Amino acid sequence: MLEPLDQTDLRAVVNGDREGRRWHEDFPRQDDQDAAGMSLEHGDTTFGCYAIVERSTGLAIGTVGFSGPPDPAGTTMVGYGLVPSARGAGYATEALRALVTFALAQDAVRRIEADSEQSNTASHRVLEKAGFARTHSTDDAHWYALERGPDPR
Repeated sequence: MLEPLDQTDLRAVVNGDREGRRWHEDFPRQDDQDAAGMSLEHGDTTFGCYAIVERSTGLAIGTVGFSGPPDPAGTTMVGYGLVPSARGAGYATEALRALVTFALAQDAVRRIEADSEQSNTASHRVLEKAGFARTHSTDDAHWYALERGPDPR
């Protein structure tokens, strides 16, 4: 499940404040804290950070979200991550697909981009399963994009 993180939740993730929270023992990771911090900076809750919650336990096991609202051309960037013990179970793919569906339902979004370290083949597979295509590579990362199809109207 995806749960939107409000300002209070985002601050708790940034500060690692576990008090009263249903979080996996390895959550938040540094990447989760960085993502929550970005969401606090841009302040847009629609294009913010979401907790990935494991249905069977009800625990937050990672985050997925946007680096900010779409730019004037309609491009936004996404990122995601899970605690190590939750990897390989399909949670990242499911969460990213849900985020993509949500994003493309927003009129302002035309293109979604993501990057992944070159060595992170599991993340490459997640992006590809969610419909992204590799666009280019840098020394450190492979870049992916998913574009909105033509309007059938």
